[in-house]
Amino acid sequence: MKALIVYYSMYGHVHQMAEAVASGVREAPGAEVTLRRVPETLPAEVLQKMGATGAQKAFAHVPVCTVEELPSYDAIFFGTPTRFGNMCGQMRQFLDATGQLWATGALVGKVGSVFASTATQHGGQESTLLSTHITLLHHGMVVVGLPYAFQGQMRNDEITGGSPYGATTIAGTKGERSPSENELAAARFQGKHVASIAARLVR
Repeated sequence: MKALIVYYSMYGHVHQMAEAVASGVREAPGAEVTLRRVPETLPAEVLQKMGATGAQKAFAHVPVCTVEELPSYDAIFFGTPTRFGNMCGQMRQFLDATGQLWATGALVGKVGSVFASTATQHGGQESTLLSTHITLLHHGMVVVGLPYAFQGQMRNDEITGGSPYGATTIAGTKGERSPSENELAAARFQGKHVASIAARLVR
Protein backbone atom coordinates (compact mmCIF):
# COMPACT_ATOMS: atom_id res chain seq x y z
CA MET A 1 0.00 0.00 0.00
CA LYS A 2 1.45 3.32 -1.10
CA ALA A 3 0.52 6.53 0.72
CA LEU A 4 1.25 10.12 -0.21
CA ILE A 5 1.31 13.05 2.20
CA VAL A 6 1.04 16.30 0.28
CA TYR A 7 1.00 19.50 2.30
CA TYR A 8 1.73 23.20 2.54
CA SER A 9 3.56 24.61 5.53
CA MET A 10 4.67 28.19 6.00
CA TYR A 11 6.21 28.15 9.48
CA GLY A 12 6.73 24.40 9.95
CA HIS A 13 3.68 23.40 12.01
CA VAL A 14 1.98 21.44 9.22
CA HIS A 15 5.35 19.93 8.28
CA GLN A 16 5.72 18.55 11.81
CA MET A 17 2.21 17.12 11.62
CA ALA A 18 3.02 15.59 8.22
CA GLU A 19 6.05 13.85 9.67
CA ALA A 20 3.89 12.48 12.48
CA VAL A 21 1.31 11.21 9.97
CA ALA A 22 4.13 9.54 8.04
CA SER A 23 5.34 7.87 11.23
CA GLY A 24 1.87 6.47 11.77
CA VAL A 25 1.61 5.20 8.20
CA ARG A 26 4.87 3.29 8.64
CA GLU A 27 3.31 1.41 11.58
CA ALA A 28 0.84 -0.25 9.21
CA PRO A 29 2.26 -3.53 7.83
CA GLY A 30 3.45 -3.25 4.24
CA ALA A 31 2.77 0.48 3.97
CA GLU A 32 5.09 2.86 2.12
CA VAL A 33 4.85 6.63 2.50
CA THR A 34 6.07 9.61 0.48
CA LEU A 35 6.11 13.28 1.54
CA ARG A 36 5.58 16.08 -0.97
CA ARG A 37 4.98 19.84 -0.74
CA VAL A 38 2.51 21.73 -2.91
CA PRO A 39 4.06 24.50 -5.04
CA GLU A 40 4.61 27.88 -3.41
CA THR A 41 2.62 30.75 -4.91
CA LEU A 42 4.06 33.65 -2.91
CA PRO A 43 7.15 35.56 -4.09
CA ALA A 44 10.32 35.11 -2.04
CA GLU A 45 10.28 38.73 -0.91
CA VAL A 46 6.77 38.33 0.50
CA LEU A 47 7.76 35.18 2.39
CA GLN A 48 10.75 37.04 3.78
CA LYS A 49 8.57 39.89 5.03
CA MET A 50 6.29 37.32 6.67
CA GLY A 51 9.26 35.81 8.48
CA ALA A 52 8.75 32.42 6.85
CA THR A 53 11.96 32.05 4.85
CA GLY A 54 14.02 30.65 7.72
CA ALA A 55 11.35 28.19 8.82
CA GLN A 56 10.87 26.86 5.30
CA LYS A 57 14.55 25.95 5.00
CA ALA A 58 13.91 23.16 7.50
CA PHE A 59 11.73 21.28 5.01
CA ALA A 60 13.07 22.59 1.70
CA HIS A 61 14.45 19.09 1.04
CA VAL A 62 10.90 17.75 0.60
CA PRO A 63 10.22 17.58 -3.17
CA VAL A 64 7.42 19.62 -4.70
CA CYS A 65 4.43 17.55 -5.81
CA THR A 66 2.82 17.46 -9.24
CA VAL A 67 -0.81 16.55 -9.78
CA GLU A 68 0.28 13.78 -12.15
CA GLU A 69 1.77 11.91 -9.18
CA LEU A 70 -1.49 11.56 -7.28
CA PRO A 71 -2.98 8.51 -9.06
CA SER A 72 0.13 6.47 -8.21
CA TYR A 73 -0.94 6.23 -4.57
CA ASP A 74 -3.62 4.24 -2.75
CA ALA A 75 -4.08 6.79 0.04
CA ILE A 76 -3.48 10.55 -0.04
CA PHE A 77 -3.25 12.82 3.01
CA PHE A 78 -3.67 16.56 2.46
CA GLY A 79 -2.18 18.89 5.06
CA THR A 80 -2.98 22.59 5.09
CA PRO A 81 -2.90 25.62 7.35
CA THR A 82 -6.18 27.46 7.71
CA ARG A 83 -6.98 30.73 5.98
CA PHE A 84 -10.27 32.25 7.15
CA GLY A 85 -11.78 28.84 7.91
CA ASN A 86 -10.66 27.24 4.68
CA MET A 87 -7.57 25.68 3.14
CA CYS A 88 -4.67 27.95 2.21
CA GLY A 89 -4.41 29.40 -1.30
CA GLN A 90 -1.43 27.23 -2.19
CA MET A 91 -3.39 24.04 -1.53
CA ARG A 92 -6.46 25.44 -3.28
CA GLN A 93 -4.46 26.23 -6.40
CA PHE A 94 -2.90 22.76 -6.37
CA LEU A 95 -6.26 21.04 -6.07
CA ASP A 96 -7.83 23.32 -8.68
CA ALA A 97 -5.25 21.94 -11.13
CA THR A 98 -6.58 18.38 -10.74
CA GLY A 99 -9.40 18.81 -13.25
CA GLN A 100 -7.98 16.27 -15.69
CA LEU A 101 -7.75 13.69 -12.90
CA TRP A 102 -11.39 14.37 -12.08
CA ALA A 103 -12.41 14.07 -15.73
CA THR A 104 -10.81 10.63 -16.02
CA GLY A 105 -11.84 9.40 -12.57
CA ALA A 106 -8.20 8.84 -11.68
CA LEU A 107 -8.74 9.23 -7.93
CA VAL A 108 -12.05 7.37 -7.63
CA GLY A 109 -11.87 4.80 -4.83
CA LYS A 110 -8.62 6.09 -3.37
CA VAL A 111 -8.55 6.91 0.34
CA GLY A 112 -8.35 10.61 1.18
CA SER A 113 -7.69 12.22 4.54
CA VAL A 114 -6.96 15.75 5.80
CA PHE A 115 -5.04 17.36 8.65
CA ALA A 116 -4.65 21.06 9.38
CA SER A 117 -3.45 23.86 11.64
CA THR A 118 -4.89 27.15 12.84
CA ALA A 119 -3.47 30.07 14.76
CA THR A 120 -6.09 29.86 17.51
CA GLN A 121 -8.22 27.23 19.21
CA HIS A 122 -11.36 28.33 17.36
CA GLY A 123 -9.72 29.48 14.15
CA GLY A 124 -11.66 27.24 11.78
CA GLN A 125 -10.01 23.85 12.18
CA GLU A 126 -13.16 21.82 11.58
CA SER A 127 -14.43 24.02 8.73
CA THR A 128 -11.05 23.68 7.00
CA LEU A 129 -11.11 19.90 7.27
CA LEU A 130 -14.73 19.59 6.17
CA SER A 131 -14.46 22.01 3.26
CA THR A 132 -11.38 20.14 2.00
CA HIS A 133 -13.38 16.90 2.20
CA ILE A 134 -15.75 18.37 -0.39
CA THR A 135 -13.01 18.39 -3.03
CA LEU A 136 -12.02 14.83 -2.18
CA LEU A 137 -15.63 13.67 -2.47
CA HIS A 138 -15.90 15.31 -5.90
CA HIS A 139 -12.95 13.15 -6.90
CA GLY A 140 -14.76 10.05 -5.66
CA MET A 141 -12.30 9.43 -2.88
CA VAL A 142 -13.12 7.42 0.24
CA VAL A 143 -12.81 10.02 3.01
CA VAL A 144 -11.39 8.85 6.34
CA GLY A 145 -11.02 11.01 9.44
CA LEU A 146 -9.78 10.55 12.99
CA PRO A 147 -12.15 8.31 14.97
CA TYR A 148 -12.80 8.64 18.67
CA ALA A 149 -10.80 5.43 19.06
CA PHE A 150 -8.06 8.01 19.50
CA GLN A 151 -8.76 8.84 23.13
CA GLY A 152 -6.77 12.08 22.99
CA GLN A 153 -9.81 13.73 21.44
CA MET A 154 -11.64 13.35 24.74
CA ARG A 155 -9.09 15.28 26.81
CA ASN A 156 -10.17 18.35 28.75
CA ASP A 157 -6.98 18.91 30.71
CA GLU A 158 -5.26 20.93 27.98
CA ILE A 159 -5.98 23.07 24.96
CA THR A 160 -5.45 20.81 21.99
CA GLY A 161 -6.35 20.39 18.34
CA GLY A 162 -8.01 17.33 16.88
CA SER A 163 -11.50 16.41 15.73
CA PRO A 164 -13.24 13.38 14.19
CA TYR A 165 -12.64 15.03 10.81
CA GLY A 166 -8.86 14.94 11.16
CA ALA A 167 -5.83 15.78 13.27
CA THR A 168 -5.07 19.46 13.84
CA THR A 169 -2.65 21.65 15.72
CA ILE A 170 -2.83 25.16 17.16
CA ALA A 171 0.11 27.26 16.00
CA GLY A 172 -0.41 30.43 18.02
CA THR A 173 -1.10 33.90 16.63
CA LYS A 174 2.63 34.45 16.02
CA GLY A 175 3.49 30.85 15.22
CA GLU A 176 5.05 30.50 18.64
CA ARG A 177 3.39 27.22 19.62
CA SER A 178 4.69 23.86 18.40
CA PRO A 179 2.41 20.83 17.98
CA SER A 180 1.80 19.22 21.36
CA GLU A 181 2.47 15.56 22.01
CA ASN A 182 -1.28 14.93 22.00
CA GLU A 183 -1.65 16.59 18.58
CA LEU A 184 1.29 14.63 17.17
CA ALA A 185 -0.19 11.44 18.62
CA ALA A 186 -3.44 12.23 16.82
CA ALA A 187 -1.55 12.64 13.55
CA ARG A 188 0.27 9.33 14.06
CA PHE A 189 -3.02 7.59 14.88
CA GLN A 190 -4.63 9.04 11.76
CA GLY A 191 -1.69 7.93 9.63
CA LYS A 192 -1.88 4.33 10.82
CA HIS A 193 -5.68 4.24 10.73
CA VAL A 194 -5.92 5.53 7.16
CA ALA A 195 -3.09 3.29 5.97
CA SER A 196 -4.80 0.23 7.50
CA ILE A 197 -8.08 1.01 5.75
CA ALA A 198 -6.33 1.68 2.44
CA ALA A 199 -4.47 -1.62 2.74
CA ARG A 200 -7.77 -3.48 3.16
CA LEU A 201 -9.17 -1.79 0.05
CA VAL A 202 -6.05 -2.68 -1.93
CA ARG A 203 -6.36 -6.32 -0.91
